[in-house]
Amino acid sequence: MACAALAAGCGQAVGEGERLASDKGCLRCHGVQGKFVGPGFEDIAARYRADATAGARLDQKIREGSVGSWGRVIMPRQPQVSEAEARDLADWILALPSTP
Repeated sequence: MACAALAAGCGQAVGEGERLASDKGCLRCHGVQGKFVGPGFEDIAARYRADATAGARLDQKIREGSVGSWGRVIMPRQPQVSEAEARDLADWILALPSTP
């Protein structure tokens, strides 16, 4: 019973993360499973998952932007994303399964 509740909670968090990504415009450049302009979120998760500082690093990249992490494409800063939302997005990304 506890496992079912945990799985349901995880699915709910994933749904909320994707909804936040959509609301904040992230899905204009990033796919969940594939690359559009920027890398897919599952690819980002695979690259950063083993890094203990990944949450904070992704949070910063979301808010401040970055360049050079995935080629020459610039990730612009996202001032419409609050610090709390950036943390939620980073946590959601890192919880995604890796692409095969």
